[in-house]
Amino acid sequence: MATNGEQQKQQNQESRHQEVGHKSLLQSDALYQYILETSVYPREPEAMKELRELTAKHPWNIMTTSADEGQFLNMLLKLINAKNTMEIGVYTGYSLLATALAIPEDGKILAMDINRENYELGLPVIQKAGVAHKIEFKEGPALPVLDQMVEDKKNHGAYDFIFVDADKDNYLNYHKRLIDLVKVGGLIGYDNTLWNGSVVAPPDAPLRKYVRYYRDFVLELNKALAADPRIEICMLPVGDGITLCRRVS
Repeated sequence: MATNGEQQKQQNQESRHQEVGHKSLLQSDALYQYILETSVYPREPEAMKELRELTAKHPWNIMTTSADEGQFLNMLLKLINAKNTMEIGVYTGYSLLATALAIPEDGKILAMDINRENYELGLPVIQKAGVAHKIEFKEGPALPVLDQMVEDKKNHGAYDFIFVDADKDNYLNYHKRLIDLVKVGGLIGYDNTLWNGSVVAPPDAPLRKYVRYYRDFVLELNKALAADPRIEICMLPVGDGITLCRRVS
């Protein structure tokens, strides 16, 4: 029989996993927790830890980028020497902070979200980390902004990396515009492309309402990306699934 101390330790681990592991597609919670405890948390910048813990208290915390995905994005941006980036869908800014910490001092991020209040929740942490000057935040729908940008040829091929974690029903609309804005050799990352694992669920599977609603849009996106000759793709089971698209033409 487990002692009270052992039970408390197990409860703490379970609650911690519930807080940050809700997007993991790994079948074993213990294995995901091992990844977090061994690789992610020990190397997580203090500012990202603070923002992650702050976001965990928000009622919509399921919208946040997972800690392992934040670590992945941070390293990826360093590997490709990204300097000029864009993020569509910011929430409280965990992935935004991961980006801002990775790009150089004179790097820039165009960040767009329909909710400034959520962004401002994490902004003090971003400011304390000394990277707020890299961010240009625009409140409102992204599509009108993207349409204006596409009209100006000087924006074509201007971005090294673009991360999309917003309304899934517009992912294809974003892609039609972003393909012109990312440079040849640059990357677009689409988040949630495995969508809670629902992409392989039977049509009559019991799914949460919002999962069922967006599933067809995610399936449509995945099919379109796989058939797009302008990009190379790699779908990774990190977080809730992220598809990287490298523009080749």
